[in-house]
Amino acid sequence: ILLILGFLSTLAVIALIAVAVTQNKPLPKNIKYGIVLDAGSSHTNLYVYEWPAEKENDTGVVKQVEVCKVEGPGISGYSHATEEAGPSLAQCLQQAKEVIPSAQHKETPVYLGATAGMRLLRLQNKSAADKVLSSVENTLRLAPFNFQGARIITGQEEGAYGWITINYLLGNFKQVSGWKKLLQSLTSLSETSGALDLGGASTQITFVSKDLSLESPENQLYFHLYGKDYQVYTHSFLCYGKDQALQQKLARDLQATWIDFYFQTVENSSLLDPCFHQGYQRTINISDFFKNPCTSDKKKELPFTQLYIEGEGNYQKCRENIQTLFNKTNCPYSSCSFNGIYLPPLQGDFGAFSAFYFVMNFLNLTSEPKPLALNKVTSTIESFCARPWQEVKTAYHHIKEKYLSEYCFSGAYILSLLENGYEFTENNWQMIHFLGKIGSSDAGWTLGYMLNLTNMIPAEEPAEPPLSHGSYVGLMVLCSLVLVSVLLFAWLLFHKPKCLQKGIV
Repeated sequence: ILLILGFLSTLAVIALIAVAVTQNKPLPKNIKYGIVLDAGSSHTNLYVYEWPAEKENDTGVVKQVEVCKVEGPGISGYSHATEEAGPSLAQCLQQAKEVIPSAQHKETPVYLGATAGMRLLRLQNKSAADKVLSSVENTLRLAPFNFQGARIITGQEEGAYGWITINYLLGNFKQVSGWKKLLQSLTSLSETSGALDLGGASTQITFVSKDLSLESPENQLYFHLYGKDYQVYTHSFLCYGKDQALQQKLARDLQATWIDFYFQTVENSSLLDPCFHQGYQRTINISDFFKNPCTSDKKKELPFTQLYIEGEGNYQKCRENIQTLFNKTNCPYSSCSFNGIYLPPLQGDFGAFSAFYFVMNFLNLTSEPKPLALNKVTSTIESFCARPWQEVKTAYHHIKEKYLSEYCFSGAYILSLLENGYEFTENNWQMIHFLGKIGSSDAGWTLGYMLNLTNMIPAEEPAEPPLSHGSYVGLMVLCSLVLVSVLLFAWLLFHKPKCLQKGIV
């Protein structure tokens, strides 16, 4: 009998181990992929995303696995050679082919979204913009992926998708069930973050506002995600990206001094600019300068063909120049940002990404665990602008001269935009968090764009039992142990075995 019982016990142990190993054996991964090309004003980036197929409606499961910067300018830079816009993407498409398994190429969606650079080109030359998009479409159709379209997205879409991206990656849309839902409501974990996006040709501000009025309905969006409603304010300022803001500033400087230039008989003249380092020089062709829709309304007939810019390196004067870009004199609403655009009171934290992050990161203003105080940020940018150009060029010899020369202006412009434009102050400055990546993914509009077009964020919260499977099994085992213990204790209490009776005696 003992041998039989031992044999059966051994079989039971072996069976338990076999079941456990089989149950916990890793399942083959079923990974899906998606590609989004961000065709910005200065360059194009290609992003490859992946996610587990069985979890594609969960928050935070999509991750970026590859990014490729396309060589050359943004696609709007091919307005004079439109047939070259599409082929410029070939190298990054080849890189995507190598990252994504060939068996999944045909089912991988590829999207291209063009932003403010193409919005400006469409205003300036619609025919050229159409030809650029046609060239891009032809190239993407020839790629082995599932082409889903190439289009110019609106500024409002750009702002909204950026807001979706950062809140998705931060897990702010995550809906939980059962007792966790009550805990979440008590600790306000479901609060969303606002989004501040700065590109070369436009800038966007987007956030959930509890005080959103009906004054300006064109700046309001409504989302129903995971069973929850979000009332979002968003606005995009075309021509207020850092590159076009610099063009606007130079055009205003020219406009302010054109009378002095008018009486000069030389073929060129110079302009002292406080937003460039002392000792820096740059030449601008006047004929090209005013072709831009952001500066065309400031065009003047000048008696010279080229303008020479000489740096002065004066932060305070630079800020004064920049602040003229923000017209605060007329506000037809209860509150405004600038240029008569409605802006509700700022609420919650904000994630500032794209050029906001790149510029502040270069100035070493993003490395601290907590956001720096506004006066510290201001003094850092002021000190950088005061450095002579030769010193700056030597210290940062690995950075292209065009980009390096504009960091002083860009830093001053970011502070002007946030302080004078959006009215962030010393009190709420630390609500702004400059974000390059969240986890493995870049902060930006592209992920939100793909999530929206692939319907990967459900409107309604998926139906789930109150407890997860693991919690359910654990609770059942615990309850069973408690029940057995109670029954055993009751049996011992009422039957009083001899061993207990002797002990009592």
